[in-house]
Amino acid sequence: MNIDEELWLELEEPQAGQGRSTRRVYPESPHDIHVSVTHPGRRRMLLLKADARAADGIVRSVGELPRTAGLDLCITAQSRHEYELQVSLTADELREVFTPLVSDIASAVKDAPTTETALEAAVRRFSSWQQLLRAVGKNGLTADTRRGLFGELYFLNEYVLPSAAQTSGVQAWTGPGGSNQDFQLPDVAVEVKTTTAKNPRTVRVASERQLDSTGTPALLLSLISVDERRGGTGESLNALVDRIRHRLTNPEARSHLDSLLIQVGYLPGHRDLYDEPRYTLRQTRTWEVREGFPRLIESTLPAGVGDCTYNISTSALDDYRVTTDQVTAFIRGTDG
Repeated sequence: MNIDEELWLELEEPQAGQGRSTRRVYPESPHDIHVSVTHPGRRRMLLLKADARAADGIVRSVGELPRTAGLDLCITAQSRHEYELQVSLTADELREVFTPLVSDIASAVKDAPTTETALEAAVRRFSSWQQLLRAVGKNGLTADTRRGLFGELYFLNEYVLPSAAQTSGVQAWTGPGGSNQDFQLPDVAVEVKTTTAKNPRTVRVASERQLDSTGTPALLLSLISVDERRGGTGESLNALVDRIRHRLTNPEARSHLDSLLIQVGYLPGHRDLYDEPRYTLRQTRTWEVREGFPRLIESTLPAGVGDCTYNISTSALDDYRVTTDQVTAFIRGTDG
């Protein structure tokens, strides 16, 4: 079951007296996960039920979490033997953030092998969202993050959506979830880099896992070069988001896109921050990461070495260049 605004509105239907309206999500999960709305206050909540033994191990970590204005996580005793982890919305200005937040937490919890690991996953995901909201702050995304987001959305719109069904195409954008590559499709993964350099001589790689092709039939590295300036005839981040949303006629795909945008820190309340700067495409270059490609990967690093950030010279990549048609073929699953 999708957690969406329609579900919340159903649960918010007035009822006599005090209490809660609840609906179980992921009924196939071994864990008891519900969304709930209190009455008469209409506070939206995500609930995860647990026994006392499982709850004991997580109570301390919950108590150590920093407070976040508008969001609350707590564990309460329902009886001597039953506890309930509650994620609550306490400020209406975060209403649009709350749905993707609890959807993400519920998704992380549903397949956990034990109740203890389910509780740990819920707390861990809630903490990640706290960090995101603190990092974004009142000034919105940093210049580098805005630019990187523009590049990923440009690749989604120009390459992925023309070659895949809308829902699966949007779901292929896995960067907001922290995956090793920005896009993961059945036949190819793609890492996208965005730069303002006119003739970029290097590509910066963030970790030894980013260009690791383990688990994917093919891996591409795409470098998008843009001109970035205030004003002019370029396209703003807001304009590109609106163009993609208009293109998505499938409501599920559009809803998933909105959820991913929030996960990356593009919050509805910050839209006025993203009408500038504007970006104009200079060029896009894409390479296939295959045998001989200059890279660091985890399996070949000496023991004790990790968290590597390094640069690759673009002049060393000529033999790995792929055309736009080849990129499309990879995404469609035909012979690249």
